[in-house]
Amino acid sequence: MRAPIVIKIGGAVLDNLTRFWDQIKAMDSPVVIVHGGGIQSTSLANRLGHAPKIIEGRRVTGPLDLKIAEWAMRGAVNVKLVAEANACGLKAVGLSGADGTMINVRRREPWLVDGEKVDFGWVGEIVSIDTTLIETISDAGFISIIAPLCTDNSGQRYNVNPDTVACTLATHIRAKELLLVTDSGGVLRNLNDPSSLLRTCSPSDETAGITQGWISGGMSVKIQTARSALEKGVSSVWVLGVDDLLEKQNATSIIMEKE
Repeated sequence: MRAPIVIKIGGAVLDNLTRFWDQIKAMDSPVVIVHGGGIQSTSLANRLGHAPKIIEGRRVTGPLDLKIAEWAMRGAVNVKLVAEANACGLKAVGLSGADGTMINVRRREPWLVDGEKVDFGWVGEIVSIDTTLIETISDAGFISIIAPLCTDNSGQRYNVNPDTVACTLATHIRAKELLLVTDSGGVLRNLNDPSSLLRTCSPSDETAGITQGWISGGMSVKIQTARSALEKGVSSVWVLGVDDLLEKQNATSIIMEKE
């Protein structure tokens, strides 16, 4: 398998993929896509009269939340993406972390948040990765489109943060590039001001952003996991918009500390 590009897309951009697939077709490397579906899961939960709980950008997953994640992400979202990719002339296969025992997890231990223990429920922490299935699919000329539902050794299913899945996969398949797609594009100091874009984001920038409040929630998770991928050997990690995969005109490169 040639060094691939790993792309993570969130639920917020799934209705705005007009140029996305054309950009994928223009890439000269194998592509692996990991998707979320938080917005779709929340919408389905609301229709069922259930209020999801999100703490520090991470979803608490009770028994019903897990079923909703499966219905929304491994079901509707994954099928939608595979269908769109195929319709655009790409060959795509829909997967989850459970397929081919790709991603083995364990239940997340409770976290201490603001002095209180938080049990995230059926949320998994990655223990090991087996990339055999992805490599086989890629070598056959297909794109893997992966939902972040995974299992432990007993077969119990878990919801796993898709940014974490994308970064961990990128590390294990020796990706040459990791693209984290957001609805806002790159990292902004002010969400209402496109000119406040950071072209690079170093650890000191991240600290400043968290302190000043312009890096929080899901973006904080994204940057933390992106930096982990850099530390483990992925050479290039970007936070960017859905139409900016090739040019990266309004993208933020996550970097190690500036000299």
